Amino acid sequence: MERDYQRLLNKEQYEACTTVDGPVLILAGAGSGKTRAITHRIAYMIGEVGVPPWAILAITFTNKAANEMKERVRDLVGPEADGMWISTFHSSCVRILRRNIDRLGYRKDFTIYDSYDQKALIRQCMQELKISNKEFSEKDMLSAISSAKDSLITPAAYAKLNSTNFRKARIVEVYERYQRRLKQNSALDFDDIIMLTVQLFQQEPEVLAFYQTKFRYIMVDEYQDTNHAQYQFIRLLSAAHQNICVVGDDDQSIYRFRGADLGNILGFESDYPSAKVIKLEENYRSTETILKAANSVIQNNQSRKKKTMRTANPMGEKIRIYEAFSDAEEGKFVAKEVRRLFLDGRQYKEFALLYRTNAQSRIFEESLMREGIPYRIVGGLKFYDRKEIKDVMAYLRLLNNPFDEVSLRRIINVPKRSIGDVSVQKLADCARSREENMYDVLLDLEDLALFSGRTLISLIEFRDLLNNLMVDAAEFSVRDTLLALLERTQYLKAYETSKDPEDQSRIENVDELLNAAAEYDQKDGASLAGFLEEVALISDVDRYDENADALVLMTVHSAKGLEFPVVFMVGMENGLFPGHQAFDEPGEMEEARRLAYVGITRARELLYMTHAEMRRVFGRSVMYPPSNFIADIPEELKEALGNTKPKMSRADRAVTDFGGMHGLSRPAAPTIRTHVEKGLTPEEVKAGTKVSHPKFGHGMVVGVTKESNDTKVQIVFDNYGIKTFMLSLTPLKLLLD
Repeated sequence: MERDYQRLLNKEQYEACTTVDGPVLILAGAGSGKTRAITHRIAYMIGEVGVPPWAILAITFTNKAANEMKERVRDLVGPEADGMWISTFHSSCVRILRRNIDRLGYRKDFTIYDSYDQKALIRQCMQELKISNKEFSEKDMLSAISSAKDSLITPAAYAKLNSTNFRKARIVEVYERYQRRLKQNSALDFDDIIMLTVQLFQQEPEVLAFYQTKFRYIMVDEYQDTNHAQYQFIRLLSAAHQNICVVGDDDQSIYRFRGADLGNILGFESDYPSAKVIKLEENYRSTETILKAANSVIQNNQSRKKKTMRTANPMGEKIRIYEAFSDAEEGKFVAKEVRRLFLDGRQYKEFALLYRTNAQSRIFEESLMREGIPYRIVGGLKFYDRKEIKDVMAYLRLLNNPFDEVSLRRIINVPKRSIGDVSVQKLADCARSREENMYDVLLDLEDLALFSGRTLISLIEFRDLLNNLMVDAAEFSVRDTLLALLERTQYLKAYETSKDPEDQSRIENVDELLNAAAEYDQKDGASLAGFLEEVALISDVDRYDENADALVLMTVHSAKGLEFPVVFMVGMENGLFPGHQAFDEPGEMEEARRLAYVGITRARELLYMTHAEMRRVFGRSVMYPPSNFIADIPEELKEALGNTKPKMSRADRAVTDFGGMHGLSRPAAPTIRTHVEKGLTPEEVKAGTKVSHPKFGHGMVVGVTKESNDTKVQIVFDNYGIKTFMLSLTPLKLLLD
């Protein structure tokens, strides 16, 4: 089918579409029609250049984006599109590992662990190594290990890099045990998926050569969000042909905390000296006012490619700035303004309320409920994270992979079958001593004489139940397997006899899981392993339904890639957005500014920015000045609503900005950092509190003891081990996440 690409695309999009060979960097600003350019580029490659669909790999960051791209490519080229790989990094790598991971000593039927499973396994490892939660939180341990994997640092390499660091030596112990246990469980976590694929390519040249030969043309969307492991994966795959096209916007790089490396997109031309750079600078989404505001904020960043977004859209209404007296009043204002605009003819689905952290949602939820405004939260408790769904999914995962100890531990006594924690630990200890898996021990129960009486009978019944269900799962559809396990375990029995509305809701959720399984069974090649993999790779944003008529609340991070007619950016104060840490570290401030840019450019027609004179943070009243990002926007683009006070000059703002160890945000108004210069108060210090010492650097409180009129504090420092101080004599600084 012939297509007039020049008529369908603007000049820059057409150039991006028709530049096929060699390295290409497409800098696609917010709302610039990048998906249109990418999908037409694929259609051009297949229809005009004659590239076979199977020779193209297109990678995105979310399943939602991948599915949208697949549909749009299929609309353009027809069924031929099905021969392409259009998928996320993780889906692509899982597909490669399913074929080849045995070369690394893993089983091909591996399970993918989510964050809950990871925490459960980390908890086991820490308990075995006698590392308390006071010394390390599970979250911090997982974060350290995840960061190492994103950087392709193995446990052995991590140990060499951190041999003299007390805290990191403890991380090494857990990291080594965690990886060993994952392998024993035939399981991977999300970071393993990329890291092991890179290791596979590095250790098995013929596997790399196969995929280099297959994928002659590679396209990567959202390249600014890639971490080091993803970067290496793409570098290795594209090395043979150099036909690599990356699409992204350095101004929208907002995942530094997840390991995203802005240097990947900024350094693309250094990696590929012959690269062609194409800038998509025409915005089709927002009014000129909103776009000018976004440009005025982001232009203050130094680490960026120079570009200025433009639009042919109308000027539109000014950006509405509202200062509330308190956070409660801020919530009331937003709810009443939404109600007013709804009565003027807008639908609730046209509104998005964006904040920097999920913790900010509560006050707005309460205000919306009082006004009777329907809303949904993206980033709340996910469907697959609910207890009953995780229980049933653990059964399914165990049927697919009986060596998955995390799943086995979760459901061995669910529903209750007289198998207590002591018995489970005895099973685990026996497995460790025999260098086997807990399922192996279950198979040999009669010969081991570990248990007797009711416990032995319960364990044998549980094992036989699993084995019988495994046989059925090999022949049944996913839905029928699910029905069989629900019937034989009688999992729903307790809920069915309960009068608690929450238990009725649990039954409805399991019914919805049955619907998901039935829907999946309609796919070609449907299997239990495939269903489990699909569920494991789903993200919360993937399930965002744009058609439901309800206001949406989400973090700015979750909103990237979405757009709304009306956007409220709330909590726009120094200390919240940007956060405290941004005033201590230029890189953090630039990241916060990019986040503000993303938030602003989500709006198509109307943008509100709200802030409060006073709010409660960690149970204390604080007063933060309005965000610098509001002041960055020229006055002629803004209008003050309600009781908003005159804006401070830049000189006045400098006095109230947070920087270094500045204390108050406004005269005589206590903030979260009131006690920094004279040391923290006993109320502020407890086990797990992160602090900074002027000599010993960053550390975590692991012990607090009252002594007469003072408090003795034990702190484990990153580079100095454990130190003990008297609190009144020690100038500690509170570190905020």
